[in-house]
Amino acid sequence: MKYLVVGTGGVGGSIAGFLALAGKEVACIARGKHLEAIRRNGLHLKSDLKGEHYLPVKACTAEEFSGKADVIFVCVKGYSIDSIKEVLERASTPDTLVIPILNVYGTGPRIGRLVPSVTVLDGCIYIVGFVSGEGEITQMGTIFRMVFGARPEQGVSPARLEGIAEELRSCGIKVDVSDDINRDTFIKWAFISAMACTGAYHDVPMGEVQHEGEVRNTFIGLSTESAEIGRRSGVVFPEDPVAYNLKVIDKLDPHSTASMQKDIARGHESEIQGLLFDMIELGERLGVDMPTYHKVAQKFSR
Repeated sequence: MKYLVVGTGGVGGSIAGFLALAGKEVACIARGKHLEAIRRNGLHLKSDLKGEHYLPVKACTAEEFSGKADVIFVCVKGYSIDSIKEVLERASTPDTLVIPILNVYGTGPRIGRLVPSVTVLDGCIYIVGFVSGEGEITQMGTIFRMVFGARPEQGVSPARLEGIAEELRSCGIKVDVSDDINRDTFIKWAFISAMACTGAYHDVPMGEVQHEGEVRNTFIGLSTESAEIGRRSGVVFPEDPVAYNLKVIDKLDPHSTASMQKDIARGHESEIQGLLFDMIELGERLGVDMPTYHKVAQKFSR
C-alpha cells in the first residue's frame, strides 16, 4: 500500500517514521525549514521505541504532491483542516481511505463534508511525539496506540480495515479497529482535553499530574466533567472514564507535555478552541455543571 501523511509534526512524523523504518512506501506533506531539512537529511526520528534513525522519506508541500495514496493520514492541527481539501482530492482514488488523527472531536465527519467524493473514516492516537528540531521528530515513552474505524453508514469492509491495521502493527504501532469510533474519538478528546488544559493551566509537565495534589485534582475535575458530557451525548464508556484517564496519564513520560501547552507557551496558534472552549460549549448545551473547565477558561478567556 502507498501511504501519505499530511502534516509531519510529532504525530504525523512518528507515523511516517515507523512506516518508513519498516520499508513501507510513504510520502509526507510538510513545509518551511522542517521540509527543507527532511529533504536534505531525511526524516530524523528519535524514538524511545525504535531508537534514532535518518530515514529517506519522500517529502513535499501539499501543492507539489502529485501522486495517489491508498491510505492518507491527516495529522494537521484542527484549525488547519480547511487548508487540506485540495491535496486530499488530488491524492485520492475511489478506493482511498482517509484516516484523520487529530486531537479535536468530530473531525472525520467534518473532513468528509469538505471532500464528499473521498471516504473519510475517523481515528485518534495515544502518543507523545513532537518536533524537536528542523526535520527532527521525537517520540517519547512506550505508548504508541492508534484507533480508527468507519461509521456504520459508510459500509467499509471490516476486513479492509483489519488489513491496514495489520500493516501498521507490523511497523510497531499498536492498532485497534474500533466498533464504535464515535465513542473512541470522544474518549481520546476527553483525555487530551483534560491533559492539555491541566498542563497549560498549571504550566507543568505530566509528572506533576501523576502525584496527589492540586494539579491532579484539576485533571480529575476536568475528566469528571467531560465524562458527564459523554454520558449525556450517548457515549457508553467501556470502563470508568476518570479511572481510564488516570491510568493513561500515569503511564506517560513525566517530562511530557501536550502540543497545545507547548504552542501556548511559545505564543503560537494552538488548539485551545477545540480542546477547551468546544468542550465547554457542548457541556453548556447539555446542561452539564463545569466548574473546573470554567476555572481553566478564566485564565485563557478569548
